[in-house]
Amino acid sequence: MKITELFKKKMTFSFEVFPPKIEQPMEPLFETLEHLYRYNPDFISCTYGAGGTNVGRNLEICKAIHDSGKSIALTHFTCIGNTRESIREQLKTYLDSGIDHILAMRGDLPKGWEGTRGDFKYANELVEFIKQSFPQFAIAVAGYPEKHIQANSFAEDIAHLKIKVDAGAEFIMTQLCHDVDKYSRWVDKIRRANINLPIVVGVMPVLAKDATIRMAVSNGSSIPGDLAEVIGRWGESPENFKKAGKEYTIKQIFRYIDAGIDGLHIYTLNKWKDVSEILNNSGIRVSGD
Repeated sequence: MKITELFKKKMTFSFEVFPPKIEQPMEPLFETLEHLYRYNPDFISCTYGAGGTNVGRNLEICKAIHDSGKSIALTHFTCIGNTRESIREQLKTYLDSGIDHILAMRGDLPKGWEGTRGDFKYANELVEFIKQSFPQFAIAVAGYPEKHIQANSFAEDIAHLKIKVDAGAEFIMTQLCHDVDKYSRWVDKIRRANINLPIVVGVMPVLAKDATIRMAVSNGSSIPGDLAEVIGRWGESPENFKKAGKEYTIKQIFRYIDAGIDGLHIYTLNKWKDVSEILNNSGIRVSGD
């Protein structure tokens, strides 16, 4: 079954994982996946590094997810450093491995790069190519509730999203956004722009002060008052911060569901124990064990 069909029936539930560095073993991630499967996710997405690093491991992980029969695998795929021919070869390999869901992005440019150094400059070009060359794929695109950090305005960013949608995207996956009110205002804006695709919301668990601040700043995302309070009150105590951060994350999940979302996507950071505690305590998803 395609994810696009699931949206017609329910709010989807999913995870994101990332490949370990090439010099690190794969076994811990495979163990993490086994724990995540217990929550019966509708799909699991897998990233890879800037500039296409770890793309081989991305394929290995996606194939493992598919072969498990326990979830749908969704691969991230970027324009970075990719020619038309290399994209064609890679996508055929994914399909041959049973992977037919893809998040098509331009990708973050590696430090020092100007442009993608590939045949496509923008995500909409990649989406159009996939749609025409490999219609078997269900295609997701990224959405930015607080706009892309490189966009000059919300109007410009929403216009770019509309172009990706018109190129053949079938659903939207949001990037990091801690501010649920800003998400809701963004949804109103894109609906007025006649962007009516299902939206899967990405939630980043709050587990460590420095990482929380770094990831928000690097994505151009705001830190709302209630999260700032957690940082200010517990930031100097890693243990207390993690406890308060998990409670904050549970409340954020509730607020997103209340706001009306088509899918909930948890960025696991490959930390199944922390994610399990959040999900078990939320009552939304309880382990099958």
